[in-house]
Amino acid sequence: MPASPTPDPSMSPGLPPDLDALHPPFALRVRSGPLTLRVLADRDLPEYAELLRRPIFADPDAPHVFPWYARPEQERIREALRFQWRLRSELSPESWSLTLGIWADDRLIGCQDLDAKQFAVRRTVTSGSWLAREMQGRGHGGLMRRAVLVLAFDHLGAVRAESAAVVGNERSYGVSRSCGYVDNGTEVIEQNGRAVEHQRFVVTPETFRRGPRSVEVEGLTPELRTLLGAPEPGDSST
Repeated sequence: MPASPTPDPSMSPGLPPDLDALHPPFALRVRSGPLTLRVLADRDLPEYAELLRRPIFADPDAPHVFPWYARPEQERIREALRFQWRLRSELSPESWSLTLGIWADDRLIGCQDLDAKQFAVRRTVTSGSWLAREMQGRGHGGLMRRAVLVLAFDHLGAVRAESAAVVGNERSYGVSRSCGYVDNGTEVIEQNGRAVEHQRFVVTPETFRRGPRSVEVEGLTPELRTLLGAPEPGDSST
């Protein structure tokens, strides 16, 4: 009779894998200065909902106000939660979006998105971000953008990062340009039944302005790399 295999403690009854193991993006951590960036999990959603109640824009009628923010508060929160659940179910190497919550002193203060389509081929990411109004003007915007660019360029193997802002949104322009983005033309999009002109920006590893703060990345497991279509470190075959 063959000997029984040695039991794997991680698979013992009563010890199911945690969410970080079941959904690899949950294990990702990016830290720079006072900020910690990580993918929103269900345990974070009550704090996220409260964050969505706080002001983001000085003028709620400005052209650069996000369409989702312009909705009534309860509808805004409900749809934002649905959006977070949908992003998880749709994440694949062909198309992915990581919504990274921004924590300062253990308080959620905003979000930084990093998105890509066909990343294994295009090696291009796009980003978007926002902060609660009372946290703006403290240097957090540039710090969190640099943090995700380090993640994209140094750890995922991106060769290009793109962003855009409504024409006239000088604060957003300033964050992009401080990180080394250059103008990349304009485009007109449809937004809530009206035409809105965007200024586009692009940055590469060569033009990226890193700033003085170091960036630490942990939790970028082989499973997460596969899910994002990102090469292993040192792989130059693609």
